[in-house]
Amino acid sequence: MNAIRSDAFVFFGATGDLAHKMIFPALQALTRAGELDMPVIGVAYANWSLDQLRERARDSLKAHGGIDEEAFRRLCARLQYIDGDYNDPATYDRLKQTLGDASHPLHYMAIPPSMFGTVVQGLARSGCAKGARIIIEKPFGHDLASARALNLTLHEVFAERDIFRIDHYLGKEAVQNLLYFRFANTFLEPVWNRTYIESVQITMAENFGVQGRGKFYEEAGAIRDVVQNHLLQVTTLLTMESPVGRDPVAMSAEKLRLFRAMRPLRSEEVVRGQFRGYRDEKGVAVDSQVETFAALCLHIDNWRWAGVPFYIRTGKCLPITCSEVFVTLKHPPLAVFDDVMPTQANHFRFRVSPEVIISLGAQVKQSGEAMCGESVELVARHQTQHDELPYQRLLGGAIHGDIAQFTSDESVETAWSVVDPVLNDTVPLLEYDAGCWGPAAADRLIPGGWHNPKPEESKPC
Repeated sequence: MNAIRSDAFVFFGATGDLAHKMIFPALQALTRAGELDMPVIGVAYANWSLDQLRERARDSLKAHGGIDEEAFRRLCARLQYIDGDYNDPATYDRLKQTLGDASHPLHYMAIPPSMFGTVVQGLARSGCAKGARIIIEKPFGHDLASARALNLTLHEVFAERDIFRIDHYLGKEAVQNLLYFRFANTFLEPVWNRTYIESVQITMAENFGVQGRGKFYEEAGAIRDVVQNHLLQVTTLLTMESPVGRDPVAMSAEKLRLFRAMRPLRSEEVVRGQFRGYRDEKGVAVDSQVETFAALCLHIDNWRWAGVPFYIRTGKCLPITCSEVFVTLKHPPLAVFDDVMPTQANHFRFRVSPEVIISLGAQVKQSGEAMCGESVELVARHQTQHDELPYQRLLGGAIHGDIAQFTSDESVETAWSVVDPVLNDTVPLLEYDAGCWGPAAADRLIPGGWHNPKPEESKPC
């Protein structure tokens, strides 16, 4: 691990939405924890002053978590601002001057991906990239070819160990709990394989639409927006082998091995949908072919998981907002009681959001003379009200050079190679009504149908 600690934090796009929603709350939290004792430099092209940026920070904190006056005072004392065009070399010369004696700055690209190359070259020309690290936000490309091109651009200036590809989903406490639960409990390992597991379902549902982000969504769609990154990353946490120790490099290597075992998708393994009314959104084409729903069957070709289907589903305007993993175990090999066969197989259920739940589905005997059973769930609820913010955890990791919660160039490209065959409208688009669980064709992907997260009941399409 690169253990040198960053000594300045620079964020490009300081006046934008991402800074307002995520970065300022994380910076205040890091300041409160004593992790941000360094210059904090915002860069943007908005014709703003430092006082305006400080006021923007205050508005951000009012809207997203509240203001800790002492931490905010210390943050404002460290905050500086450079207003300049990213295409203008003078912007980077001013940044170099503002950095002063800092020799290991951390540069955060909270800007459109189309500007990554321009900023990276500006940092290199001015000397601001020397000894530095860089954080970039997804999307890491639009497909496999563009992901490779982006990595080449970054590698012209930065070594791979100094590139931090941020996926806020990996910073969530509940998502990290998946990995911890697997490797901290010995009872799970004996059954966590193709011998005992029948199938795995991963659902990431949202009960709202694109919320005014139609123009962005037209360039992404569900597969690019959350399947290629969030949901394939969750799949790796569920299926990777145990790393050797806590070395972040070992963790990254195991994830990469798992990505390489994923079989590229075929069209017949994917269902794409679009909720009725999406084309009426601002910024959306009247004949848009962009999916707001995707369901797929993924296969992992390694010794542990060969033959186990992984069903992944995500969508907007579904009945509830919820992320959940449902692992179905195989039925007992023989019925020895009055039941012909238990009506429901044992299962593990991991609710990742909005609440954190780990449960085990089991069969117990019903009251009475007959040896018949019923299904029950043993449920553990995890309280998370004092958890770190995802961006606080991720930015703190980048400051310390900890790559464990970030993804590598090879993992990004390999994940793209999984979904690349079904991009660009190769799979027909089906309409569905808002408030149901997507197109009916998605149910035909999985024998017996999907496990639909509760508590709300879905309505039929």
